[in-house]
Amino acid sequence: MTRHGPMNEFCWMDLKTRDPSGTAAFFSSVLGWDFAVDEDDWRRAVKISAGPDRIGGVSDLAQPVYPPGTPPHIAHYLAVDAVDHRTALAVANGAQVVVPPFDAGDQGRIATLIDPVGAVVSLWRPRGFAGWPVSATAEGTPHHAVLACEDPERAREFYARTTGTPLGRAVFREAGPAATGTATATAPRWELALAVDDPDAVIRRARAHGPDLVTLAGEGARRVVRLRSPEGLTFLVQGRDRVQGRDLTRQGT
Repeated sequence: MTRHGPMNEFCWMDLKTRDPSGTAAFFSSVLGWDFAVDEDDWRRAVKISAGPDRIGGVSDLAQPVYPPGTPPHIAHYLAVDAVDHRTALAVANGAQVVVPPFDAGDQGRIATLIDPVGAVVSLWRPRGFAGWPVSATAEGTPHHAVLACEDPERAREFYARTTGTPLGRAVFREAGPAATGTATATAPRWELALAVDDPDAVIRRARAHGPDLVTLAGEGARRVVRLRSPEGLTFLVQGRDRVQGRDLTRQGT
Protein backbone atom coordinates (compact mmCIF):
# COMPACT_ATOMS: atom_id res chain seq x y z
CA MET A 1 0.00 0.00 0.00
CA THR A 2 1.46 3.39 -0.96
CA ARG A 3 0.66 6.86 0.25
CA HIS A 4 -2.39 8.16 -1.59
CA GLY A 5 -2.11 11.80 -0.55
CA PRO A 6 0.53 14.48 -0.04
CA MET A 7 2.78 14.96 2.92
CA ASN A 8 1.74 17.32 5.74
CA GLU A 9 -1.75 15.88 6.02
CA PHE A 10 -3.24 13.54 8.57
CA CYS A 11 -3.24 10.05 7.13
CA TRP A 12 -4.10 7.50 9.84
CA MET A 13 -5.57 7.00 13.30
CA ASP A 14 -5.21 4.40 16.02
CA LEU A 15 -8.03 3.84 18.51
CA LYS A 16 -6.34 3.01 21.80
CA THR A 17 -8.94 1.35 23.96
CA ARG A 18 -9.48 -0.86 26.98
CA ASP A 19 -12.53 -2.39 25.32
CA PRO A 20 -11.58 -3.41 21.76
CA SER A 21 -14.70 -5.48 21.16
CA GLY A 22 -17.05 -2.84 22.59
CA THR A 23 -15.33 -0.09 20.63
CA ALA A 24 -15.64 -2.08 17.40
CA ALA A 25 -19.30 -2.84 18.09
CA PHE A 26 -20.14 0.82 18.76
CA PHE A 27 -18.45 2.34 15.70
CA SER A 28 -19.63 -0.49 13.44
CA SER A 29 -23.20 0.14 14.55
CA VAL A 30 -23.09 3.94 14.38
CA LEU A 31 -20.76 4.64 11.44
CA GLY A 32 -20.78 1.37 9.53
CA TRP A 33 -17.03 0.86 9.95
CA ASP A 34 -15.62 -2.63 9.49
CA PHE A 35 -13.16 -4.00 12.07
CA ALA A 36 -11.12 -7.02 10.94
CA VAL A 37 -7.79 -8.70 11.60
CA ASP A 38 -5.25 -7.88 8.91
CA GLU A 39 -4.18 -11.34 7.76
CA ASP A 40 -1.24 -9.83 5.84
CA ASP A 41 0.17 -8.21 9.00
CA TRP A 42 2.48 -10.46 11.03
CA ARG A 43 1.12 -8.76 14.16
CA ARG A 44 -2.45 -9.70 13.13
CA ALA A 45 -3.48 -6.18 14.04
CA VAL A 46 -7.12 -5.11 13.80
CA LYS A 47 -7.66 -2.56 11.03
CA ILE A 48 -10.65 -0.27 10.46
CA SER A 49 -12.20 0.20 7.03
CA ALA A 50 -14.78 2.69 5.77
CA GLY A 51 -16.17 1.07 2.66
CA PRO A 52 -13.17 -0.12 0.60
CA ASP A 53 -10.69 2.20 2.33
CA ARG A 54 -8.58 1.38 5.38
CA ILE A 55 -8.58 4.35 7.70
CA GLY A 56 -7.14 3.21 11.03
CA GLY A 57 -6.22 0.56 13.53
CA VAL A 58 -7.07 -0.57 17.05
CA SER A 59 -4.68 -1.03 19.98
CA ASP A 60 -5.52 -2.76 23.26
CA LEU A 61 -4.35 -0.69 26.26
CA ALA A 62 -4.21 -3.89 28.30
CA GLN A 63 -1.03 -4.81 26.41
CA PRO A 64 2.14 -4.40 28.54
CA VAL A 65 3.65 -1.87 26.13
CA TYR A 66 1.24 0.74 27.56
CA PRO A 67 1.84 2.20 31.05
CA PRO A 68 -0.83 1.29 33.61
CA GLY A 69 -3.57 3.89 33.77
CA THR A 70 -3.14 5.13 30.19
CA PRO A 71 -6.59 6.53 29.32
CA PRO A 72 -8.42 5.58 26.12
CA HIS A 73 -7.57 8.00 23.32
CA ILE A 74 -7.07 8.32 19.58
CA ALA A 75 -3.58 8.67 18.14
CA HIS A 76 -3.54 10.87 15.03
CA TYR A 77 -0.76 10.42 12.47
CA LEU A 78 0.55 13.33 10.41
CA ALA A 79 2.51 12.36 7.27
CA VAL A 80 5.86 14.15 7.03
CA ASP A 81 8.91 13.84 4.79
CA ALA A 82 11.51 13.13 7.50
CA VAL A 83 10.51 12.27 11.06
CA ASP A 84 13.85 13.00 12.75
CA HIS A 85 14.27 16.36 11.05
CA ARG A 86 10.67 17.44 11.67
CA THR A 87 10.86 16.30 15.31
CA ALA A 88 13.95 18.47 15.84
CA LEU A 89 12.15 21.44 14.27
CA ALA A 90 9.08 20.76 16.43
CA VAL A 91 11.19 20.85 19.60
CA ALA A 92 12.88 24.05 18.44
CA ASN A 93 9.40 25.54 18.02
CA GLY A 94 8.20 24.59 21.49
CA ALA A 95 7.02 20.96 21.32
CA GLN A 96 7.77 18.26 23.89
CA VAL A 97 8.82 14.78 22.80
CA VAL A 98 6.72 11.95 24.25
CA VAL A 99 8.15 9.12 22.14
CA PRO A 100 11.42 9.81 20.26
CA PRO A 101 11.67 8.78 16.60
CA PHE A 102 11.75 5.03 16.03
CA ASP A 103 11.14 2.51 13.26
CA ALA A 104 7.76 0.76 13.43
CA GLY A 105 8.88 -2.47 11.84
CA ASP A 106 8.94 -2.16 8.07
CA GLN A 107 5.91 0.15 7.98
CA GLY A 108 7.53 3.52 8.66
CA ARG A 109 9.18 5.81 11.17
CA ILE A 110 7.25 7.58 13.92
CA ALA A 111 7.60 10.06 16.78
CA THR A 112 4.97 11.35 19.20
CA LEU A 113 4.92 14.94 20.45
CA ILE A 114 2.92 17.38 22.53
CA ASP A 115 2.62 20.61 20.56
CA PRO A 116 2.95 24.06 22.19
CA VAL A 117 -0.81 24.39 22.78
CA GLY A 118 -1.00 20.99 24.50
CA ALA A 119 -2.30 18.66 21.76
CA VAL A 120 -0.69 15.28 21.12
CA VAL A 121 0.31 14.38 17.56
CA SER A 122 2.37 11.62 15.94
CA LEU A 123 4.67 12.37 13.02
CA TRP A 124 4.75 9.53 10.51
CA ARG A 125 6.99 8.80 7.55
CA PRO A 126 5.38 5.88 5.70
CA ARG A 127 7.35 3.19 3.96
CA GLY A 128 5.27 0.27 2.73
CA PHE A 129 2.35 1.45 4.83
CA ALA A 130 0.26 4.36 3.62
CA GLY A 131 -2.97 5.75 5.02
CA TRP A 132 -6.43 6.70 3.88
CA PRO A 133 -6.85 8.08 0.36
CA VAL A 134 -7.66 11.79 0.43
CA SER A 135 -10.22 11.35 -2.34
CA ALA A 136 -12.20 8.67 -0.48
CA THR A 137 -15.96 9.11 -0.56
CA ALA A 138 -17.11 6.14 1.54
CA GLU A 139 -19.48 6.78 4.45
CA GLY A 140 -17.58 7.79 7.58
CA THR A 141 -14.27 8.56 5.83
CA PRO A 142 -12.11 11.23 7.55
CA HIS A 143 -12.43 14.54 5.69
CA HIS A 144 -10.26 16.93 7.71
CA ALA A 145 -8.76 17.40 11.17
CA VAL A 146 -9.73 20.06 13.72
CA LEU A 147 -7.70 21.47 16.60
CA ALA A 148 -9.59 23.65 19.10
CA CYS A 149 -7.35 25.50 21.54
CA GLU A 150 -6.90 28.86 23.29
CA ASP A 151 -4.41 30.14 20.71
CA PRO A 152 -5.22 28.73 17.26
CA GLU A 153 -2.85 31.12 15.48
CA ARG A 154 0.06 29.89 17.58
CA ALA A 155 -0.88 26.31 16.74
CA ARG A 156 -1.23 27.08 13.04
CA GLU A 157 2.19 28.76 12.98
CA PHE A 158 3.81 25.89 14.89
CA TYR A 159 2.70 23.28 12.38
CA ALA A 160 3.66 25.44 9.41
CA ARG A 161 7.15 25.98 10.84
CA THR A 162 7.54 22.34 11.78
CA THR A 163 6.46 20.86 8.45
CA GLY A 164 7.67 23.70 6.25
CA THR A 165 4.20 24.47 4.85
CA PRO A 166 0.65 25.06 6.12
CA LEU A 167 -1.06 21.80 7.00
CA GLY A 168 -3.41 20.40 4.41
CA ARG A 169 -7.02 19.61 5.32
CA ALA A 170 -6.66 21.00 8.85
CA VAL A 171 -8.71 23.59 10.76
CA PHE A 172 -7.54 25.59 13.77
CA ARG A 173 -10.19 27.27 15.88
CA GLU A 174 -10.58 28.89 19.28
CA ALA A 175 -11.84 26.55 21.98
CA GLY A 176 -15.26 27.27 23.42
CA PRO A 177 -16.01 27.74 27.12
CA ALA A 178 -16.01 24.82 29.52
CA ALA A 179 -19.21 22.81 29.55
CA THR A 180 -21.71 23.49 32.33
CA GLY A 181 -20.82 21.60 35.46
CA THR A 182 -17.16 21.11 34.57
CA ALA A 183 -14.25 22.83 36.28
CA THR A 184 -12.08 23.33 33.22
CA ALA A 185 -12.32 23.28 29.46
CA THR A 186 -11.45 20.12 27.59
CA ALA A 187 -7.71 19.78 27.03
CA PRO A 188 -6.65 20.67 23.46
CA ARG A 189 -6.73 17.67 21.13
CA TRP A 190 -6.96 16.92 17.46
CA GLU A 191 -10.30 15.52 16.29
CA LEU A 192 -11.16 14.05 12.90
CA ALA A 193 -14.19 15.36 11.05
CA LEU A 194 -16.04 12.57 9.28
CA ALA A 195 -18.19 13.08 6.19
CA VAL A 196 -21.50 11.20 6.25
CA ASP A 197 -24.52 11.20 3.96
CA ASP A 198 -27.14 11.35 6.71
CA PRO A 199 -26.02 12.93 10.02
CA ASP A 200 -29.48 12.49 11.51
CA ALA A 201 -29.25 8.72 11.01
CA VAL A 202 -25.85 8.72 12.74
CA ILE A 203 -27.36 10.68 15.64
CA ARG A 204 -30.24 8.21 15.98
CA ARG A 205 -27.94 5.21 15.96
CA ALA A 206 -25.59 6.79 18.52
CA ARG A 207 -28.42 7.72 20.87
CA ALA A 208 -29.61 4.13 20.80
CA HIS A 209 -26.38 3.39 22.70
CA GLY A 210 -26.85 6.31 25.10
CA PRO A 211 -28.58 9.72 24.98
CA ASP A 212 -25.41 11.63 25.88
CA LEU A 213 -23.15 10.16 23.16
CA VAL A 214 -23.92 12.95 20.65
CA THR A 215 -23.62 16.69 21.32
CA LEU A 216 -23.91 19.74 19.09
CA ALA A 217 -20.53 21.15 18.08
CA GLY A 218 -21.58 23.68 15.41
CA GLU A 219 -24.81 25.22 14.20
CA GLY A 220 -26.40 26.68 11.07
CA ALA A 221 -24.48 26.21 7.85
CA ARG A 222 -21.68 24.65 9.90
CA ARG A 223 -23.89 22.09 11.63
CA VAL A 224 -21.53 19.61 13.26
CA VAL A 225 -22.12 17.01 15.93
CA ARG A 226 -19.57 15.43 18.23
CA LEU A 227 -19.85 11.67 18.44
CA ARG A 228 -18.46 10.08 21.61
CA SER A 229 -18.04 6.38 22.21
CA PRO A 230 -19.03 5.04 25.67
CA GLU A 231 -15.30 5.02 26.47
CA GLY A 232 -14.85 8.66 25.45
CA LEU A 233 -13.29 8.44 21.95
CA THR A 234 -14.61 11.39 19.93
CA PHE A 235 -15.14 12.37 16.30
CA LEU A 236 -16.84 15.31 14.62
CA VAL A 237 -19.58 14.33 12.17
CA GLN A 238 -20.86 16.56 9.38
CA GLY A 239 -23.02 16.05 6.31
CA ARG A 240 -21.06 15.40 3.14
CA ASP A 241 -22.88 18.23 1.36
CA ARG A 242 -21.57 20.67 4.00
CA VAL A 243 -17.92 19.67 3.87
CA GLN A 244 -17.38 19.15 0.16
CA GLY A 245 -15.77 22.10 -1.52
CA ARG A 246 -14.73 23.81 1.72
CA ASP A 247 -11.59 25.92 1.42
CA LEU A 248 -9.81 24.74 4.56
CA THR A 249 -6.94 27.17 4.04
CA ARG A 250 -9.38 30.00 4.84
CA GLN A 251 -11.39 28.31 7.55
CA GLY A 252 -11.03 29.29 11.18
CA THR A 253 -13.91 27.05 12.23
